[in-house]
Amino acid sequence: MKTFAGYIAVSIAAIALCGSSAAQSRRLQAAPANSSGEAQIRERINAWTVGLAGGLLEGAPIRFATEMARVVNDGGQVHVLPIVTRGPTENVNDLLYLKGVDLAIINSDSLEEYKSQVPQIRQRIAYVLNLFPSELHIFVRPEIRSLSDLAGKKVNFNTLGTAAAYSGPLIFSRLGVAVEKMFIPHPVALEQMRRGEIAAVVFVTTKPVDAFVKGKWDEGFKFLPVEHGAKFEDYYLASQLDSNDYPNLIPKGERVATIAVPTILASFNWQSGSLRYRRVARFVDELFGRIDKLQSPGFDPKWKSVDLKARAPGLARFQAAQEWLDRGSPAKQAGNP
Repeated sequence: MKTFAGYIAVSIAAIALCGSSAAQSRRLQAAPANSSGEAQIRERINAWTVGLAGGLLEGAPIRFATEMARVVNDGGQVHVLPIVTRGPTENVNDLLYLKGVDLAIINSDSLEEYKSQVPQIRQRIAYVLNLFPSELHIFVRPEIRSLSDLAGKKVNFNTLGTAAAYSGPLIFSRLGVAVEKMFIPHPVALEQMRRGEIAAVVFVTTKPVDAFVKGKWDEGFKFLPVEHGAKFEDYYLASQLDSNDYPNLIPKGERVATIAVPTILASFNWQSGSLRYRRVARFVDELFGRIDKLQSPGFDPKWKSVDLKARAPGLARFQAAQEWLDRGSPAKQAGNP
């Protein structure tokens, strides 16, 4: 019985293989007639395809990359390929060295890591668009009253590869506060924080954060202020958290000063007139000209606050993007007169 079953299986495989070979033979015979047309299609698709390094599957950057591709690709002038990567910091490396990557979503302070190994980093990368800010949230237990109280204590910066895991320790270093760094998922860390096992958690993300809006926190749990000053002027923006963001944690009318890490759509600074420069320039035309579509229902609500004219600290704007803004647009640059 086993022999007969084996024979049947081999026969079926042989028939399938023959069918596949016959189909392949037919395709090969037909190829010469279509080769010219296929070559033109191949050339057209590759000529105007741009690779866009997004980020981790669970992060906001890859969602933004996918939505940009959805809108830009509809125009039929550019083919955008969103790429899942290891995060905004690694995206700088991809933009510099990975074949096929023309654009990337990065955090402004990720350039800090490359300053020593790539001294001309600010000349090799330019920004296309300042997408959205990711606010620093330093959330602490009741007994912690200032940043200095965190010295030597356990502070969680989320898992490696996230914005908090990169920007958080860098910001604490600039603040001169040495802590015992932890890198575990924030939901786990928040529960440990409730039990007193961790002194603080650090989020670097767009406000408001569900854990602080929907979570129930005892009296005394709070956000610590961080003032924007000279030590943060190179990559960061001044921001704040207020009662509208977190009504259960910040009294009405009060504000907590903080800083924000800009999330940027960046391009390799291709030489003007080169093929890859023209690809990105066409992408810019399609993206900027269709920004109103991204700000309509069905897309991430953060698109509504994106301002095409907003600058990004630490980088110069990509030439084609600046030229588009200088020309103006019928859409008045996303609602700006």
